[in-house]
Amino acid sequence: MPDDFCLIDSHCHLDMADYQSDLDQVIDRAARHNVKGIVTIGIDLSSSQDAVAIAKRWKAVRATVGFHPHDADKASQKALAQLVDLVEKNTEAVVGWGEIGLDYVKKYSPPETQRSVFRKQLRIARELKLPVIIHDRDAHEDCLRIVREEGPFEQGGIMHCFSGDLNFARRVMANNFHISIPGIVTYNKADEMQDVASHVPIERLLVETDGPFLAPVPYRGKRNEPLYTLFTAARIAELRGIELGELARQTTENCQWIFGTEFNC
Repeated sequence: MPDDFCLIDSHCHLDMADYQSDLDQVIDRAARHNVKGIVTIGIDLSSSQDAVAIAKRWKAVRATVGFHPHDADKASQKALAQLVDLVEKNTEAVVGWGEIGLDYVKKYSPPETQRSVFRKQLRIARELKLPVIIHDRDAHEDCLRIVREEGPFEQGGIMHCFSGDLNFARRVMANNFHISIPGIVTYNKADEMQDVASHVPIERLLVETDGPFLAPVPYRGKRNEPLYTLFTAARIAELRGIELGELARQTTENCQWIFGTEFNC
């Protein structure tokens, strides 16, 4: 691999217990292998507070805040107001609102609650002029419909861990959203995701780990970490027939643009 490039892991959960014993080493290991930026994602009030604390401690890290659809029933008006306050007091650390959206697979929160909280958070993000990071599992049409009804979003957004087909990706991008590709793209039977990763305009593409989940080959089944962004990016570059350095340059530019921040690249 070339040694003169910079990658950004656009979506990781550094606050989770999986990293508690070696977070310093995780961030340092990534940086030493050219993954020089990490966006750590909040999923509820406590997680968002922890994400911000991590971002304030490490120069390579930025944070987002929000309520994941699994935790939608915790998103009271008071809790949402606390998140807004967290953003306003930490404007350099916080670069987006999310992870928010809909999950019709596990349904830890009722779908109607998920939809209501999703709308509330989209409105807050729009008011704060923050990009939104969307979680969408088996909820493509409802996610896109609500985004269209609540938009447009000046700062755009990210469809994280993208799970749709190329046609859906095009519809998502038409709403000023980027497509973020996780380590699943390295799996043998990930034909649909590989098709998306091959054909989405590179100006709309991001790479992510979703760590500690979804580690790419050759670490599938193990704890994922920002360093492994390398394997996802290398596979996407291979699919597109371009050099890793070219993919890294463009996805880094995309990530810095959408989050309105610069990493040490």
